[in-house]
Amino acid sequence: MSVYHYILLPLVFLLSSCSQPDKPTEGEAPEQNRTIAPPDTAGLAKATFAGGCFWCTEAYFERLKGVEAVISGYVGGKEQKPTYEKVSSGLTGHAEGVQVYYHPDQITYPELVEVFFTTHNPTTLNRQDPDVGKQYRSAVFYRTPSEKETINSYISKLNASGKYKNKVVTQVQPFRKFWPAEAYHQDYYARNPDDLYVIQVARPKVHKFEKAFAAKLKPQYRK
Repeated sequence: MSVYHYILLPLVFLLSSCSQPDKPTEGEAPEQNRTIAPPDTAGLAKATFAGGCFWCTEAYFERLKGVEAVISGYVGGKEQKPTYEKVSSGLTGHAEGVQVYYHPDQITYPELVEVFFTTHNPTTLNRQDPDVGKQYRSAVFYRTPSEKETINSYISKLNASGKYKNKVVTQVQPFRKFWPAEAYHQDYYARNPDDLYVIQVARPKVHKFEKAFAAKLKPQYRK
């Protein structure tokens, strides 16, 4: 079992869920014009992962040196222009995921894959902690044959290591389309510190991540 997997009281499981977002309240300033991707992607590479609630996944990757931006969104489905409500219903083929924009001369794709597999439990089918459904499945979306080989090699290593009681169920799929999520989901962890899900689920995981990957963190995230 991963060090990131822990037991919460049933009541917390019910109340603290990625499917219960802190949506903008009436009267708040609209965020549709907020920039959610680097204005200049020249020299940046992209990697796309799905490992449970994107609020947590985004927070991990954006702390890494060499990562320029992380966008929360929907990936792996065929429906055009998916919305949070549709994806959360489990009726689309999409998963909550993130798109990572990074400098390949500062952090490598294998390093990102390592972070991905370390920060969630890849053996639980369609579930991460209190979040249950296909939209919370574990999946990696490769862009090149080399990336596919890297992912499959890491999965083989995990299965052979005996780290987990069960086999890895992470899907390895070719990248096709990433849809950015609604603006209020972007930087959710940082912008909603009092959210119950952030307090009970995300924050303990992020703190463990910061300790485990201290050498790879941006200066502002070092303790």
